[in-house]
Amino acid sequence: MDTIRTCIEQGKTALGIEFGSTRIKAVLIDDEHKPIASGSFVWENRYEDSIWTYHLDEVWNGLQRSYAELVQEAHTKYGTELKTIGAIGFSAMMHGYLPFDHNGKQLVPFRTWRNTMTGPAAEELTKLFHFNIPQRWSIAHLYQAILNQEAHVKDIAFLTTLAGYVHWKLTGQRVLGIGEASGMFPIDSSTKDYNATMIDQFEARISEQGFSWKLRDILPRVLTAGEYAGTLTEEGARLLDPTNTLQAGIPLCPPEGDAGTGMTATNSVAERTGNVSAGTSVFAMAVLEQELSQVYQEIDMVTTPSGKPVAMVHCNNCTNEINAWAELFRAVSVALGAKDDQNRLFTTLFEVAQHGDVDCGGLVVYNYLSGEPVTNLEAGRPLFVRSPDSRFTLANFMRAQLYSACATLKIGMDILFEQEHVELDRLLGHGGFFKTPLVGQRIMAAAMDTPVAVMETAGEGGAWGCALLAAYMQRHEAAQTLEDYLDAQVFHGNNGTVIQPEPVDVQGFQTFMKRYQSGLAVQRAAVDVLQ
Repeated sequence: MDTIRTCIEQGKTALGIEFGSTRIKAVLIDDEHKPIASGSFVWENRYEDSIWTYHLDEVWNGLQRSYAELVQEAHTKYGTELKTIGAIGFSAMMHGYLPFDHNGKQLVPFRTWRNTMTGPAAEELTKLFHFNIPQRWSIAHLYQAILNQEAHVKDIAFLTTLAGYVHWKLTGQRVLGIGEASGMFPIDSSTKDYNATMIDQFEARISEQGFSWKLRDILPRVLTAGEYAGTLTEEGARLLDPTNTLQAGIPLCPPEGDAGTGMTATNSVAERTGNVSAGTSVFAMAVLEQELSQVYQEIDMVTTPSGKPVAMVHCNNCTNEINAWAELFRAVSVALGAKDDQNRLFTTLFEVAQHGDVDCGGLVVYNYLSGEPVTNLEAGRPLFVRSPDSRFTLANFMRAQLYSACATLKIGMDILFEQEHVELDRLLGHGGFFKTPLVGQRIMAAAMDTPVAVMETAGEGGAWGCALLAAYMQRHEAAQTLEDYLDAQVFHGNNGTVIQPEPVDVQGFQTFMKRYQSGLAVQRAAVDVLQ
């Protein structure tokens, strides 16, 4: 306790705060990279005027409350006030669209990654660049707004992401980490900057619009892991801590996306490593040894926080349907007089899934709350389908829910494994899907037909990863790469608990996938008919 108290008082700490889809989490780590205090705030996206969004006042409310909870925990556990911090890093759900004018006024509501409203723009830009542009990328949103002739576009002075917005307001710096920037516009890993040729192609495409701005001028400046990204201003310190306790002048690392912090938190930033983040959405990333042979709609090309090329399969839907059914079961149990214990409920439901038939007894679940670009669906209608002779049990139902959470991801990952022959030495899992020990890990291993590891720190997630990036900026030696720093200073050879795919589970998942893919026609019909 005395050692940690001294560490806090001397500022030998690093703070990471991540804005996830359902939770804002803050994690403070000591000089050995171990979490010593945390705080969180639960929030939800809104569906307003046919747009998935968050209000920016909720950003600051959630930030302040999660930080205040961390401060209170630090005071309770160690008996000291948090007045200064060695370094800070912010991250958030990637992509989306946050445009501002010259006065810093927000021009339209935040359009998040979950929206599937940019299909024409994404398709046209993919053809123009010969590079896959997903619908959720910032450049797709910008170009779609241009195609729609939205009045606000002419007034844009700065376009950023959620992580970039928070960092800007706290430091005055309009910058992004390269991993987060790769979700705004394609990156050239050789220059560690936006792809200059594609910038020129975009400028030529919109030249007749007569905008006063140039794309290079409105995008954030790109930084790589380890670079200095500004300091906490007096105004920024008050935005983070309205009690006036936290001091200004604290250095910040480049703001990153949840993909980059997930890679960092799982030590998956080196070639031949991969990780899968499974929560509200699910995405898997493989750090490549060489470029892919062609463009795939299902695969995004992003980067590690240090700029290495990464193949990413991103799916909009993962645990949302599991959560919805768990809430229904919770209401039933409470109505029957049982104790309201959400953690026990989730653990029980996950564990009972292990006893289901390996093919889910003929049950099929579609977890599409929102649209899913990987399967070409512009909207979602969650469905549960069974045949008269299906084996309808709780175990099969929950196993089908867990399979469904991985199903769309498998469609994309099969392209990497089977067509591009990408090889991974390890695939590390993190996120809520892996919270119940071994269960989600076993299901994911069967889905990917690849060993899946989970570390003890997986529950800390991206906030811890962001704190590690802040620590790396502050403490690394001049020539020390992020990969070497994580191996030597943070993980010390710890590869986590590994689950090998069981052949019977792999076969069962493949049987489920045949029904799942055949039934996508039902999902499309539901979108068309059920308004």
